[in-house]
Amino acid sequence: MKGGIYLTLLALDFSLDTPIYQQIRNQIVLGIAEGRLLPGEKLPPIRLLAEETGVNVMTVNKAYQLLKQEGYLITDRRNGATIQPSLAEHALTSAASISKSSDAYRTLRLLLSELYVNGIPKEELLAACSEIYDELTGSNPPDGIKCT
Repeated sequence: MKGGIYLTLLALDFSLDTPIYQQIRNQIVLGIAEGRLLPGEKLPPIRLLAEETGVNVMTVNKAYQLLKQEGYLITDRRNGATIQPSLAEHALTSAASISKSSDAYRTLRLLLSELYVNGIPKEELLAACSEIYDELTGSNPPDGIKCT
């Protein structure tokens, strides 16, 4: 990736209540899941990403550190931030589950609670989850995207 292309990767919305570092983190995770960011791919240096997105360097640094803690990135001073190379293997071979004590379970529970409180029917929610999962795995790509 070169030049202003990072702006197309990150869809930051400064009007949201979600902190910008969290939006950066979320967009990078979505990029990985959707195949726009590949395992082993280098991310832009913190200063460059901050400059191109118009955010503070510390904001980008916080997002990168969070991604590193969560296992999505590896970082070092010479090579910068890289998408964890083992993510590709993990996605294909993982037999992981969501235990009730995991962060993933708590996050999913909160999201489902919000949707439930807002009146989303179970059938609609399950259909949306299935559609999103199929898009991520390539078995049902979004309109305009072809699987090879």
